[in-house]
Amino acid sequence: MSSKIAGAAAGFLAVTLVAGTLAATSAQAAPSVVNFHGEYAPGTIVVKTGERKLYLVVEPGVAVRYPVGVGKPGKQWAGVTKIDGKYRQPAWSPPADVKRDNPRIPDVIPGGSPANPMGVAAMTLAGGEYAIHGTNVPRSIGGYVSYGCVRMYNEDITDLFSRVSVGTPVVVTQR
Repeated sequence: MSSKIAGAAAGFLAVTLVAGTLAATSAQAAPSVVNFHGEYAPGTIVVKTGERKLYLVVEPGVAVRYPVGVGKPGKQWAGVTKIDGKYRQPAWSPPADVKRDNPRIPDVIPGGSPANPMGVAAMTLAGGEYAIHGTNVPRSIGGYVSYGCVRMYNEDITDLFSRVSVGTPVVVTQR
């Protein structure tokens, strides 16, 4: 095989491997545009705890759907609130109930640390200690895993973060 052909084959293989890796990552975290039933205004975030899905309503009858991790049994909540802050690489201080259950956890975990449960971004919710945030533990997505926060793949929180602003309404249901 000539060196020109071998070089082209190696280049093709490298591109194929990279593309396959990107496709697997994207497929894992890719939001879907879906039909959505409900009387929510465009721009509203709807979290359906029972489905472990977050929906961003983009127009009547249509939403972008993301898989999420939600509150553990006994840690779930439902209600209406709004985004009151947006943060990239946020530091995290555990709320009192987390600290009580895990007294060895540090008082503050710096942003960007692999031990930080907020991942690459967080959007805090008004009226409580909850947030919609990324995660450094992607296998937790799809489960009942948190103390009431909504966890997303880091790629998905980055996408949602770019689509919404402070003041965006958020509805959390137990369904």
